[in-house]
Amino acid sequence: MINRLIHTVWEPVEILASSLRSRRWLDILLLLGIFGFLFGFLQVGQEWTAFMRPRLEIDLSPWSLPRYTFYTMTRGLVAYLLSLGFTFVYAYWVAKDHRSEKFLIPLLDILQSIPTLAFLLPLLIAFVQIFPNNNIGLELTAIITIFTSQVWNMTFDLYYSLKTVPQDLNEVGRIYRFNWYQRFKWIELPYGATGLAWNSMLSMAGGWFFLMVIETIRLGDNDYRLPGLGSYMVAAVEQGNRPAIILGLLATIVMIIIIDQIIWRPIVVWTQRFDNDASSNGSLQQHWFLKILQESTLLRQFQQWRKEVSLRRLLNPSTNTPNTIRFEKFMRFVEQVGPRVSFFFLLAVLITIGIGSIKIFRLLAPLTSQDWLLLIKADTMTLGRVIISTILGLLWALPVGLAIGLSPRTLKIFQPVVQVVASFPSSMLFPIMIALFAYLEISLAIGSVLLMLLATQWYILFNVIAGASMIPSELREASAAFNMGRWQTFKSLYLPAVLPHLVTGCLTAAGAAWNASIVCEYVTLQNQTFSTFGLGSVLSMAGASGNSSQLAAATLVLATTVVLFNRVVWKRLYELAETRYSLIK
Repeated sequence: MINRLIHTVWEPVEILASSLRSRRWLDILLLLGIFGFLFGFLQVGQEWTAFMRPRLEIDLSPWSLPRYTFYTMTRGLVAYLLSLGFTFVYAYWVAKDHRSEKFLIPLLDILQSIPTLAFLLPLLIAFVQIFPNNNIGLELTAIITIFTSQVWNMTFDLYYSLKTVPQDLNEVGRIYRFNWYQRFKWIELPYGATGLAWNSMLSMAGGWFFLMVIETIRLGDNDYRLPGLGSYMVAAVEQGNRPAIILGLLATIVMIIIIDQIIWRPIVVWTQRFDNDASSNGSLQQHWFLKILQESTLLRQFQQWRKEVSLRRLLNPSTNTPNTIRFEKFMRFVEQVGPRVSFFFLLAVLITIGIGSIKIFRLLAPLTSQDWLLLIKADTMTLGRVIISTILGLLWALPVGLAIGLSPRTLKIFQPVVQVVASFPSSMLFPIMIALFAYLEISLAIGSVLLMLLATQWYILFNVIAGASMIPSELREASAAFNMGRWQTFKSLYLPAVLPHLVTGCLTAAGAAWNASIVCEYVTLQNQTFSTFGLGSVLSMAGASGNSSQLAAATLVLATTVVLFNRVVWKRLYELAETRYSLIK
């Protein structure tokens, strides 16, 4: 159904694109699109610098939806750009510096385990005090909070890609005497591009989940809502405006399809150039937007100019500009001072952790042994729900992901469907799910597992698809030549090949389940509160009541549980994937 909707929406666009390929109107349309986005960003800038409103009035008219949709989309994309920059720096740092790796990977586990909404209150208080007269503080709070929901699975994926680069590719870098930047640009980043692209889509999907919540924050009498799709949907539900609810859902679907067709689908198709297996067997996919860009006269002239400049530099190094020479000197300087800079930043991180630990210890002082016992019991309940939701997601996502990823034809058909469905904010379905639970007399203790599953199952599916699509066709042909059955092929080839991606998917899915527990175990709907005993509900109630001591203690218990589970389970599975089941050694 969704795939048919996508084709229905974009078929006229493809026809128009094919008719305009040889005309200059194509360049005009591209320029108009660029200027349209620039105008939209100017509108966003005006919203940021506008005076902070004591109370936000949400306009439920259809004419306000495009503006609200663009605001929400901008926040998600800006947060993603921050996540991507952090991923490049942090993943490369820990992958190349073994001394820092011992401290920074456990730190990444801890940061991933801290609930996204736990960052919200401190950031909100800080930024509102820094920017008391305009909306910059609220916008920065939303963006950085969304950043904390997007960045961890991207960083983990790129880190493990950098750690598992095949030896023959590393030999190429040594033969051509690449510096660290050239090695990262031409070898390491292309090798991890496919997994990073799929996890980027997952990050955006997780961002939509929490962005809808963050846009509707109210603390006591203070109204910190932001204009966007999330606040629009909540206002429509509160007023019982069914036409507005339907329009909000349609606007969300349209936004997700546009982002999928303009950004994610082209990126996934573009990353195929780094897949030797796809390139060799001619199974490369095409995309209408990439075709438009390839047929653009302006872009072709720009690419031709870049090729000519690169060729002149290659054939005659003496023609290099002063900026190029300075850049090369800077690259060599960074490579020389890199270990010392890494040690300095590691020391700064450890000092920051020490100062933060002292402040947290002061917050924990008033708690009694009974409080800690209650938190441990709540943590055990939530841990059980996280494990069950992860297992349920694994049971269906592993076979479906293999079926999609192993067949280029199936991948081409179902990839846009999966991307759109995964990107839809599952929090918007919570009211429907809660009503269904009440009708079927299902308690939230069980229903919260299903709500977690809505938010976490896609992490497993996307990683399995990415891993399955990278399995060399030669190995599949060999399994067929030896007449291996389905079970033998799965056990001997498919599972070992996707195991690193599968572990990454399960790890990030479990982290997302811990995050989602805050809104799954404590749900407020139309002035009614539904809750079940667990660490997520404890965190929600502590945040709502402003109990800083209980909030800090619950966050500490959650982080400790996640880190221990990652050390005991996921780390050992990663080591198993790298040593016993690796296809690159």
